[in-house]
Amino acid sequence: MVSASPKIRVGIVCGGRSSEHEVSCISASGVLAAIDTDKYEPLLIGITKSGKWVLPGSGYNLNIVGKELPVISEDLPPTSISEIDVDLLFPVLHGPYGEDGTFQGQCEMAAIRYVGSGVLASATGMDKSFAKPIFQANGLEVAPGMVVHQSDWEIDPTGVLARATEFGNPLFVKPARSGSSRGTSKVSKGKDLKTAINFAMEFDTKVLIETAIVGREIECAVMQVNGVAVASPLGEIKILGSHEFYDFEAKYLDNSTELVVPVALPFGVTEEIQNAATNAFDALGCEGLARVDFFYTGEKVIINEINTMPGFTATSVFPKLWQAGGIEYKELISALIEAALVRPLNVTR
Repeated sequence: MVSASPKIRVGIVCGGRSSEHEVSCISASGVLAAIDTDKYEPLLIGITKSGKWVLPGSGYNLNIVGKELPVISEDLPPTSISEIDVDLLFPVLHGPYGEDGTFQGQCEMAAIRYVGSGVLASATGMDKSFAKPIFQANGLEVAPGMVVHQSDWEIDPTGVLARATEFGNPLFVKPARSGSSRGTSKVSKGKDLKTAINFAMEFDTKVLIETAIVGREIECAVMQVNGVAVASPLGEIKILGSHEFYDFEAKYLDNSTELVVPVALPFGVTEEIQNAATNAFDALGCEGLARVDFFYTGEKVIINEINTMPGFTATSVFPKLWQAGGIEYKELISALIEAALVRPLNVTR
């Protein structure tokens, strides 16, 4: 009798020090519920808001209760990356200290395989002020805008406000290295710009001020298949209720957004956006997966941003787009794990 081969031990890592700590926990809940336990043995690993690695246990609650978001408790049993016995880490970490290359660097140093992009692509994708020039250099159109560093804002706020007026109204003000629309404001009146910059500075020391693009919000998921970036069917974000834009509450708390799949677009535009998505993915040197967000004005396709570790619950945009492409959530998780297992370790990426 031949004994069954041991299961692949997969560490699902969530939480983290960023403002997207709670969103990360929700993503981990989805992965844990759907992962193929015939193939994989999942281990939940938490990172607290102070940066401590902990082992929450399989029964730990990672779901939204009412409007109360889940968090990784500081009181859980501690561990470290060097103590964890896994074959692979699946980080559903969003934002700084998770999606920006810092976590990926830890994995590289510890020689542990992991799902998703490497250090450089993660860092560049996280920092919109670095990603935008790369997109432009590769033929993609971006929203006009400017970068404001905290030191510039403290020394010459009047000058910053004056330069921002060159980009018209309305404007979007957002942290350069944050996600889930945390710290983002839409500014329609000049008198509100200062408040919006101060708000964004609560999340980052570098802020983007951009022309608000009037257009449809189109999203595309990208996944590597045998090392080649492949684009999903497109989805369109429809904002319901009183939200002016796709903000944090609209995304996670009050069910005021709708993802429309498939998207009705003029002839050739679907392929244009899909090609732009894989172009952006390759331009940054991404690996594994990403979600690329666009605006379609009726005349132009404008890239908004790339997310190298997008929201990953069963109802998140990335899995739903691939579901429309015929790949179910469980199968998607397995595909990402298998791709990461065969990727070489300790190479500059």
